[in-house]
Amino acid sequence: MNFSPLLTDLVQRLQYLPGIGPKSAQRIAFYLLEQNRDKARTLAKAMERAANEIGRCLSCRTFSEADKCPICEDMSRDQSQICVVENPLDKLAIEQTPGYRGYYFVLMGRLSPLDGISAESIGIPFLDARLSQGQIKEMIVATGTTIEGEATSHYLKELANRRGVSATRIAYGVPVGGELEFVDSSTLSRALTNRQSF
Repeated sequence: MNFSPLLTDLVQRLQYLPGIGPKSAQRIAFYLLEQNRDKARTLAKAMERAANEIGRCLSCRTFSEADKCPICEDMSRDQSQICVVENPLDKLAIEQTPGYRGYYFVLMGRLSPLDGISAESIGIPFLDARLSQGQIKEMIVATGTTIEGEATSHYLKELANRRGVSATRIAYGVPVGGELEFVDSSTLSRALTNRQSF
């Protein structure tokens, strides 16, 4: 089906969103145009304002409208710990658990030399500068288990070792409430390797 130039442009731009293919983009575009168009305009304004006004925290690099995000401004947190994550959603996931009260560093990616993603492009020199200040005693690496995530974690471990900072890695294993018969062999192997006394 041939759409008008403006509708074609809208459908193509909606496909920039993760998980949105051509059919989903068409449905979203038609929904936005068929429903109350004031809502579509409000959405467009909110997106434009966010794109213009949301930057990065100068301390942890997460999205923030201020120079420092609320977590980095909170002086009651444990200044000796820093948790390194790949993206702001990972930070949010950890922050929603009750067990961590340290600070964060958001890489906004992971090392991938084949894709041109270097240590500099994910802010590792800035992390190195934070580690060199001497306040941080433990760096918790919470990158994914992809090949790139593992490579990033090894790089970060070496960085921490050079700075005399203890480097730990979050454990991976069997999910709470999970049945062993449904757990893949790689996850089960990691769970056995990282077993703990109880």
